[in-house]
Amino acid sequence: MLIGEVARRSGASARMLRHYESLGLVRPSGRTGSGYREYSGEDIRRIFHIESLRSLGLSLREIGRALEDPGTPSALVGDLIRQTRERIAAETELLTRLRRIDAADPADWEDVLQIVALLQALGSKSADARQRAALSAADEIPVPVEALVEAALSETEPNVAGALRWALARSGDGGPALLAEGLGSPVAAVRERAVRSLAEMPGDEATAQLRDALAGPDVLVRGYAALALGTRGAADAVPTLIDMIAEGRNDTDAADVLSVLASDEATADRIATGLVDRLAHDTARTSARGRLTQALAGILGTTASRALVELSHDGDRAVALTAAYLLQLRDTR
Repeated sequence: MLIGEVARRSGASARMLRHYESLGLVRPSGRTGSGYREYSGEDIRRIFHIESLRSLGLSLREIGRALEDPGTPSALVGDLIRQTRERIAAETELLTRLRRIDAADPADWEDVLQIVALLQALGSKSADARQRAALSAADEIPVPVEALVEAALSETEPNVAGALRWALARSGDGGPALLAEGLGSPVAAVRERAVRSLAEMPGDEATAQLRDALAGPDVLVRGYAALALGTRGAADAVPTLIDMIAEGRNDTDAADVLSVLASDEATADRIATGLVDRLAHDTARTSARGRLTQALAGILGTTASRALVELSHDGDRAVALTAAYLLQLRDTR
């Protein structure tokens, strides 16, 4: 079979077939009387083998070794897998960066360069550089919210994390939904960063995501969600806030938020009833009962006052003294 027919059947151009020949990968078995290359059936099979190996990403040099080596291909295939993964990772990173630049809707190439510089700074090994990038994210060329969320969920430096949360709070739409994905992370630290970022974001969407977090299985996440929701006036955070006080988790902050929520008599009575009920169930834990009693100090209304009167006669001397002291404070107001 002549070279033109071989090229047509194999898909390799005549020029490529000559290149294979120059590298010694395949040589036509004969020549016609006019001197044209003539390929045998075995030559054609070898060409198809070469093309098949090229489709796997092997270089021509690697193909030559593979065709001559009768041993196992596992080592070479393993190298190809590693190289392909590295290439995919690099291409994925590039695609992500391009999408983020596109999302920022740059007006000109100067904008593009500024966005690239900010994205690079967010990924810097320098905490100062990351913090400066976060603080500049609300300028005329903002960092795409997806990049800010990714940075916030991975940041371990407290000052930088605070700057990123500030930038996210000013970033507009899209942040709460992306942060909510972080709440489902298998890594506890990522879940914490997600809920703390949501806690600083304004708007109904962030509040809705915090309510979902309040019902989740992670105790720490529920605590941050309860503090944020309570600050926003959400009374459904009350049971979790009372749990936090009883268990000694951010109990001072939880008590402060309860006192803010107790701004009207109905809510104040509900909170006081919840604290009293929890006191009745924590009879064996003096420290918990002490914290719950102290929390009544910030709750106005008759229910809290009656509870303090009863607690002033409690069998636990520390609880009784705390309740009596709090009653005296109320009398002086």
